[in-house]
Amino acid sequence: MENEPLIDEALKSELSALYRAADRHYHSLAHIEAMLALAAKYKSLLHDPDAVEAAIWFHDAVYDSRAKDNEAKSAALAAKKLSGRISPERLAHVAVMINATATHQLPPLGDEHAAYDAALFLDIDLAVLGAEPDAFDAYEKAVRREYGWVEEPMWRAGRAAVLKSFLDRPHIFHTAEFRKRFEPRARQNLKRSLAALEAG
Repeated sequence: MENEPLIDEALKSELSALYRAADRHYHSLAHIEAMLALAAKYKSLLHDPDAVEAAIWFHDAVYDSRAKDNEAKSAALAAKKLSGRISPERLAHVAVMINATATHQLPPLGDEHAAYDAALFLDIDLAVLGAEPDAFDAYEKAVRREYGWVEEPMWRAGRAAVLKSFLDRPHIFHTAEFRKRFEPRARQNLKRSLAALEAG
């Protein structure tokens, strides 16, 4: 059970199809591939890289910009698809990581290894905030397209609130590695985006 890859080729193919849906402009296969590349780069720091890989593949599997329960539904899909491939304890960690992407706050995990993996997973998901300005701007445009149904004044107010909530945190990133690499530019990007939203 534990020796088989958690995400085999059949499952990758099935999940890839979900991420290729026409309404996904940011939460797409490119986002998953970018996260997998970062996870591979930091693999030596991870205690259960396979569980983190599974969380990456499933975390946006269910995505509807009008819904509030995407994370819970994605975690439920992971539980259904990974049942029998992974121990209940590891599956619980995968689900906790996926659900934590709703707020990007660190989930309560008693196990320090699982807690660190969750922290690094959340940082990998938010790494785009610390991207080069052009890449960050492309991300912002793609997210706006996913919320194309939201009228502009509502979008500006809602998006500004999200960006402010990140800027108000003592740290955007949970791990020392990502704070060092991405935090300064992430704050610059968010402040720039916020100023543009508020300027109208």
